[in-house]
Amino acid sequence: MHIRVSLPQQSLEVHDDRGDLLHRYAVSTAINGAGEAQGSNCTPRGRHIVRAKIGAGAAPNTVFRGRRPTGEIWTPALAKEHPGRDWILTRILWLSGMEPGRNRLGAVDTMRRYIYLHGSPDTASMGIPGSIGCVRMRNPDIVELFNLVPAYAPVDIVEFGVEAGSWAQLATEAGKLRETVFVGEQGVPRELEIDGRDPACRHVLARGPDGTAIGTGRLLPDGHIGRMAVSAAWRGQGVGRALLERLLEEAAAAGMRDLALNAQTTANDFYRRFGFVAEGAEFIEAGLPHQAMRRLATS
Repeated sequence: MHIRVSLPQQSLEVHDDRGDLLHRYAVSTAINGAGEAQGSNCTPRGRHIVRAKIGAGAAPNTVFRGRRPTGEIWTPALAKEHPGRDWILTRILWLSGMEPGRNRLGAVDTMRRYIYLHGSPDTASMGIPGSIGCVRMRNPDIVELFNLVPAYAPVDIVEFGVEAGSWAQLATEAGKLRETVFVGEQGVPRELEIDGRDPACRHVLARGPDGTAIGTGRLLPDGHIGRMAVSAAWRGQGVGRALLERLLEEAAAAGMRDLALNAQTTANDFYRRFGFVAEGAEFIEAGLPHQAMRRLATS
């Protein structure tokens, strides 16, 4: 199981071990934006885990301070009595950073900064930044998430978001990125990269914090996934995973149960993590070694 918090989209997604979407929630991260420094009141980025789960069985709107219930239940009247209080309610998932020097140890330690996923008053807005560093959630959502995810579940907090759309909607940005990666970097002939099938496909596009396209992929009507590309500056930061998970979501929404792709052989292990298995021998496509892979429905 894997959790991803998107700062640009103000969303939290939960995926199973095969990359299938289980839940998507609106959240609220820091009004000060992204950052790891102690005292910044920013939401930390990077790889984390759920280090501790606190509040099992507590009533909705139970108030916590120092990770302990105060004996109070949040109400509008209580909120009026304490207008400046940062309300941590219902359940707490306490995060710990996994990247020394970035979000672990020293002055950038997520756990020592007491960064949580936690419940919030009904009056707290979701889908827009508003916290002082933590990730706020609606109370029913944090209870559902708390019951679903185990301790030590991975949590990625990222500065990109992924959207899906038609070729007419995404062609300009997706096409430019594919040109850069496939034609410019890999030497794929332009006439092979542009194959005329894009208008019939469902496409996904990842955007960085400034809205620039940083990754793309497509889903053909026959269930083939392809044209997966991530800009060089964003490789190794989870963009490819997010793109593929969104394509799996689009396939599920279209009723596609069995999926296929032709992977560059260097990416075989990546696709295996999502349930794809190799079929047949390696072959050359556009001058590069590839492997046909297929993902069958589990039930």
